Amino acid sequence: MRAMILRTEGLSKEFAAGFLRRRVQAVHDLTLSVDEGEIFGFVGPNGAGKTTTIKMLMGLIYPTSGRAFIFDAPIPSARAKRRIGYLPEHPAYYDFLTGREALRFFARLSGVSAAERDRRCDELLGMVGLADAAGRQIRKYSKGMQQRLGIAQALVGDPAFVVLDEPMSGLDPVGRKEMRDLILALKRQGKTVFFSTHILPDVETLCDRVGVILGGKLRDVGRLEDLLSANVRSVELTALVPPAAAPVLSPGRIVRADADRLTVAFDDEAHADAAVTAIVHAGGRVLSLTPHRDTLEDFFVRRLAETQAAPAPVAARKAS
Repeated sequence: MRAMILRTEGLSKEFAAGFLRRRVQAVHDLTLSVDEGEIFGFVGPNGAGKTTTIKMLMGLIYPTSGRAFIFDAPIPSARAKRRIGYLPEHPAYYDFLTGREALRFFARLSGVSAAERDRRCDELLGMVGLADAAGRQIRKYSKGMQQRLGIAQALVGDPAFVVLDEPMSGLDPVGRKEMRDLILALKRQGKTVFFSTHILPDVETLCDRVGVILGGKLRDVGRLEDLLSANVRSVELTALVPPAAAPVLSPGRIVRADADRLTVAFDDEAHADAAVTAIVHAGGRVLSLTPHRDTLEDFFVRRLAETQAAPAPVAARKAS
């Protein structure tokens, strides 16, 4: 059984906003866990509460209520922080330093020994594609290059738990591909990765499990195949269909027809099952049966629409 690296219990955060100091619930009653060795995607639109949650986990802001534990240590905890690598959403640097100088500084803060510092920094600069720019001042780096340097600093202390807030931000398609490869490499090394994003294709490519946060509330959490399997948009049947079985295809739509070989799409699984049974009993042959399920984007957009359509709580309506 894998160890639990992170767990939260009813984690909530309120802020006072505006001239009237109206209370705004940024994160509400968030309870989740992350297991050792998995890649966990924390998914939500801008303003959903992803960064606020991560800042609470990193001890940068304090929760209004609830608790969180990393490596079974309550946060904020110096003991837990020593094993965490963190990339903030907007990393900031002393931009008069070169990339190598900045990373050496971060390595020293992370407790990397002087004997290991140069080797570790050069290894990471190469890993994130900054080896040729290591001697250039950070003020001359593009946004994508600064993001790559931020990823290197998150890894410089060889952490067991890597927390990345929008790691694909500012990266071009090649950079995103390299970042995905890097996250998968971290998993192969036995590290646990928790990252937030609103770029859904990256989540489908990388994650063992996902949590969907909307309006500060965790709406869904689980393995992608479990979250998406419940919603079959259509079922496509390809078969050699005898004339006697043709009537049972009427609820579907013919996609392709080649003599007695037909491909038919059904919007209902029950109709597809009935067609399969009828074709087999009539002496026909089923060549393929393919369910087309929701993508994560379909699932996410539907959840977002449901959230926006839900009536606001009475207290919130009175305050508005």
